[in-house]
Amino acid sequence: MPERVLRASGVAATFAVVGLAVGACGDDADSSDTTTTPADNAAVSTAADSGGSYKDGTYSATGTYVSPGGQQSIGVTVTLASGNVTALELDRSHTKGVSATFQGKFASGINDLVIGKSIDDLDDISKVAGSSLTSGGFKKAIAQIREDAAE
Repeated sequence: MPERVLRASGVAATFAVVGLAVGACGDDADSSDTTTTPADNAAVSTAADSGGSYKDGTYSATGTYVSPGGQQSIGVTVTLASGNVTALELDRSHTKGVSATFQGKFASGINDLVIGKSIDDLDDISKVAGSSLTSGGFKKAIAQIREDAAE
């Protein structure tokens, strides 16, 4: 964990960055790639809103992000029909501690923002139920899924 040193009246005080305080806010660090596995891409469709063209099917990817507790990952599986998300599953099994708590909060609010929406409209998701870092991993996974589903 990074440390910050404060010098006051010639006395040095060291403060560790607290994971809980930082875990609920801001910037995502970009540290690695996403991985993906298309599961079912038999039918072909066109995304209505965006002009993007995607194959119907179920796609999975893992998005990574860095939290105060280190590198985390979230698995994302979406089912696409006509470019719209019809089903969503998250794999949070590899995350523990405070990050697992934030991923749980994210999972509790993400369906309403995703189901029925075009996959091209998911870039606006930034903070869900107080979890902003998880959104970064989610968006990385969605970007990979778009690539895999593109015609």
